[in-house]
Amino acid sequence: MNKTKTTLVVATLAIAMAGCAKKRPEVLPPAPVSQNTGVDPNAGATTNPDGAVVPGSDADFRRSVTSNTVHFGTDQYDIDPEARAILDSQAQWLMRYPNVRITIEGHCDERGTREYNLALGDRRANAAKNYLAARGVSADRMNVISYGKERPIALGSDEAAWAQNRRAVTVVLS
Repeated sequence: MNKTKTTLVVATLAIAMAGCAKKRPEVLPPAPVSQNTGVDPNAGATTNPDGAVVPGSDADFRRSVTSNTVHFGTDQYDIDPEARAILDSQAQWLMRYPNVRITIEGHCDERGTREYNLALGDRRANAAKNYLAARGVSADRMNVISYGKERPIALGSDEAAWAQNRRAVTVVLS
């Protein structure tokens, strides 16, 4: 009788533990967009052979705008006055180069589930896209992608690192 109870307890624990196992995500986010700064013509050069920055390139964009990154508060995706100023400078640059396409990457800090952070990163990227569209940038030129918490810029588990990771980054495509 004791052997039967022991077997039953072990079987029940094994089933319970199997249900708690972490599952690998079905699909991982794609790799980040390359920030090429070389002169390889096959990779979309951002500088001339003499080292000058090519107008309309990602290097020109980062040099010309206030910032390519806007930051957000915890669990927020609204565009605050600081973000407006940054996005206004981006919109001005994008209006000068109407054939340039961009990707807006949404990012989160490490807190929260993977699914929650992917959704929040998407809302952040779309908030930046919608703001740029309201400033006259064609929505057809803009793609959005959410990396959630998968691509932190600052490592650490404190408010300073988390604040840097809650962001939307505009990347000019070559």
